[in-house]
Amino acid sequence: MKTFIAIGYVWPEPNSSAAGSRMLQILSLMRASGYRVLFASPADDSDHAVNLAAMDIEKHRIELNSSTFDTWLTEQSPDIVMFDRFMMEEQFGWRVEKFAPKALRILDMEDVHCLRDARHRAIKAGRPVTELEWQTDMAFREIASLLRCDLTLVISEYEMSWLQDNFPVDRSKILYLPFMLSPSDREIKAFNEREHFVAIGNFRHAPNWDAVLQLRELWPDIRRQLPSAELHVYGAYPPKKATQLDNPGLGFRVKGWAPSAEAVISNARVMLAPLRFGAGLKGKLLDAATLGTPAVTSGIGAEGMFGSEPSPAMVADEPSEFVESAVALYRDEFLWSEYSARGPHLAIGRVNEAIHGQNLLTRIDDLLNGLERHRQCDFIGGMLRHHSLKSTQYMAQWIEAKNRH
Repeated sequence: MKTFIAIGYVWPEPNSSAAGSRMLQILSLMRASGYRVLFASPADDSDHAVNLAAMDIEKHRIELNSSTFDTWLTEQSPDIVMFDRFMMEEQFGWRVEKFAPKALRILDMEDVHCLRDARHRAIKAGRPVTELEWQTDMAFREIASLLRCDLTLVISEYEMSWLQDNFPVDRSKILYLPFMLSPSDREIKAFNEREHFVAIGNFRHAPNWDAVLQLRELWPDIRRQLPSAELHVYGAYPPKKATQLDNPGLGFRVKGWAPSAEAVISNARVMLAPLRFGAGLKGKLLDAATLGTPAVTSGIGAEGMFGSEPSPAMVADEPSEFVESAVALYRDEFLWSEYSARGPHLAIGRVNEAIHGQNLLTRIDDLLNGLERHRQCDFIGGMLRHHSLKSTQYMAQWIEAKNRH
């Protein structure tokens, strides 16, 4: 039995974030394909983390800057090691290369962090994003991590093009892998069975918190036209500054943790997601689409989501247009039904688990069968591993020695 190890920044929390759901999709795919699957992380345990043992996935807590990882990795003798986010590759990539040199090294970006960071800085400065934004410490680190790995999983078609347009990224080094869903035949609740608006997203994720603040500004104009409607804001890890925004009189309700995202989204009439920055794909919008819940979002929110298919979300970047779209979808049953009907087909077309899962497995098999040749043809990756891994290695070894004394 081949062994697949995923090294995660945090333990998977599918009910807290889209990243947690995506990680679980990959782990489940590899387990169903006959791999022995292990998930390792230096993070502390979380109350919201999924029960990996119930999925026949082994769990192991690893230490940062410790040679105990080297011993453990050697014992596991992995065929594949996947790093969840570039920070994990920086920490453990050189150790994997040294102690499991024949293992295929995969980076799962989740989303392109340097793109999200550039957009965030531009929003705060009140200016458009320019190409100069890529000349940052985060971009250097993240793209170097991508180039050091044998394969990088990219969640968005937009990001696939963006990476190749802006950096020396060869097509052979990246694979488009969106969220993976199985088509569902569940019944979609009708217009009259639903009420209120919903917004959902982990509060620790900066784009989500910014969206809540945007909604606080937009909501009075929506409420003025729909005096009986409420906006229910859900998300894991709500800080005090978020719960203080709860205002029953205004119908702006900060609910916090949702035990079932599916339940709150399927009972809502419309989802609101005024995202001003971010990257990747938006799990909340995919959930809304598959549950037949129309959404109003921004151009950033819709980016890479729906391709050429009719969108189940109205896109509005101007505040007045956003308010107008939200009110129209909430009031007009015919318009609502048209957008609601578009969503469930996405699981068959754009994010079909059978199609994208097989694409990943095929690429993995091809790389495993020709890994030495793949690396020989990758001069930039070899050069980066030669230089940067040495500095990372010596820094880690210095920290470990310092900690011993």
